[in-house]
Amino acid sequence: MKASTFYRIAAVLILLFDIGHTLGFRQSDPKWGVDTLLGLMRSIHFDVPGFSRTYWDLFVGAGLFVSVFLLFAAVLAWQLGGLSAETLASMRGTAWALALCFVAVTILSWRYFFALPIAFSILITVCLVAAAWLSPKPRAQQA
Repeated sequence: MKASTFYRIAAVLILLFDIGHTLGFRQSDPKWGVDTLLGLMRSIHFDVPGFSRTYWDLFVGAGLFVSVFLLFAAVLAWQLGGLSAETLASMRGTAWALALCFVAVTILSWRYFFALPIAFSILITVCLVAAAWLSPKPRAQQA
């Protein structure tokens, strides 16, 4: 398979991961027994330099940050998949940075989350590492 195929697969997987994260990160199951905790997170306000916030505000804000960056990663992966071989060769640093970012996401998912984000993280990482590996190497500059 070509690098562009792996980038496009990764982009779709990242978009699905983003949608699932955005729709699910604020959900809880009553069986978890965290309703009291969530109520406290929503109700106790404190001042953060000039603003009244709750831990729930910070939790939701951080989760939405993740959603925005996952969307950006999906767009970036899609665009990397559409580049010419010459342009993609000049973007190898970016390609490897994106792949290594998802290696870190996979480690964090493994450490802190559960099966679904772990599975998505692994699949995305495999696609991005394969795409970066298969991306053309820059040709040596002629003097």
